[in-house]
Amino acid sequence: MPRGGKKGHKGRGKQFSNPEEIDRQMRAQREREENGDAECKSSSESEEESSSEDEQNQKRSGVEGLIDIENPNRVSQKNKKIAEIETSVPKELSRREREEIEKQKAKERYMKLHLEGKTEQARADLARLAIIKKQREEAARKREEMRKEKEAQEAKSKR
Repeated sequence: MPRGGKKGHKGRGKQFSNPEEIDRQMRAQREREENGDAECKSSSESEEESSSEDEQNQKRSGVEGLIDIENPNRVSQKNKKIAEIETSVPKELSRREREEIEKQKAKERYMKLHLEGKTEQARADLARLAIIKKQREEAARKREEMRKEKEAQEAKSKR
């Protein structure tokens, strides 16, 4: 017995979609979309009637199509219209988002103060830079004096 992949079920033929059936489904879908556009233009009374019709027209899969049951616990999803959605109310941020924004603002505030030299770290940096600047100036002065002394010695030795 060969060891290969799954071969499928014996005797079962492949099912191909009928092109006429595909065309019929596409036409029905286009009609539903057109009817949906027309419903938006109609009055609110017709919207209530059409919403109940839409629920009935929806294809039900499995047992739902065979048995009509009214389930009080089942919540049907209602599509909200753009006019119903309130955009004026600002969305509340989550705790993480709020903390992240506060952290960024605090960092920006600190960097601003740091650049102005008002933070402890900035003061320490400026003091360190001042010390280094003085040391470099003294070293440059000493090098200049050494160079002048060498030139003076060379001038004396040449005479």
